Amino acid sequence: MAQTAKKGNSQLKRLLGNKNTVTLLGILICIGTLVAGYNYRINKAIDPSTIPFAKESIPSRTFITSKMIGNIKVSSDYVNVASNLVKSSEEVIGKYSTYKTTIPAGSLFYTDMLLTAEQMPDAGFANIDDGYTIYGLAVDQESTYSNSISAGDYIDLYLQADDGKDEEGESNSSKNNSEDKKVIFGLFIESIRVLAVKDSQGNNIIKHGIANGQPAELLFAVDEENYLLLYDAQLLGIKIVPVLHNANYTKQNSDANTRVSSSYLRQYITSRVYEV
Repeated sequence: MAQTAKKGNSQLKRLLGNKNTVTLLGILICIGTLVAGYNYRINKAIDPSTIPFAKESIPSRTFITSKMIGNIKVSSDYVNVASNLVKSSEEVIGKYSTYKTTIPAGSLFYTDMLLTAEQMPDAGFANIDDGYTIYGLAVDQESTYSNSISAGDYIDLYLQADDGKDEEGESNSSKNNSEDKKVIFGLFIESIRVLAVKDSQGNNIIKHGIANGQPAELLFAVDEENYLLLYDAQLLGIKIVPVLHNANYTKQNSDANTRVSSSYLRQYITSRVYEV
């Protein structure tokens, strides 16, 4: 038996010592590795992944529930290539379709179709404090600094007006020389958070004019007293000028209180309006 084992070992050594045999074994190993790798990639590519799709047409600004979506199997190869494809139902349920997109029935979901509640353009309207009212300030491209004001920014409001008197204290109504007029310009209301910027059709617009035309109105919330002051100033033809705070101020003053800064300007407005 010992002799048989020695004989077998000797034959194996001679076989492995043969260059042709070693070359053949190397080729077979390489071929086996290539075949195994190819099969793995093919199986991975054709193995389907389950992803969500829209069971029904979902209009813009719609809150998406589980009843609106189903699951479908799609090639894993496509799922891996489409970087913006939503791959799980949890990433869809509880979100909103964007304000400019209708998701057709049968469509897959992509990240640019969906927004959270906080990201919706009019989300700020849902969190207005009791006693506050929405005021719409007419603006244009120039007064918004080339559309640099957007929802979430903080602004101050300045007033510009003619005080109705010349430098000697006489009424300008009896004079025609505009050079003698005194102009009032000062900070009126501080720290107002912009809720939305609208165009002339009432559509939300984004910063730098990327979508929906030119800015026509800034919307923000103020208490009743400030609302009446702003409304009266508008009726009197007083120019209201929004001044934008920088991003650092907006970040640090998210809880800042809106307040009237000038008692003189308050008195200037109220003295020219009849109470009813």
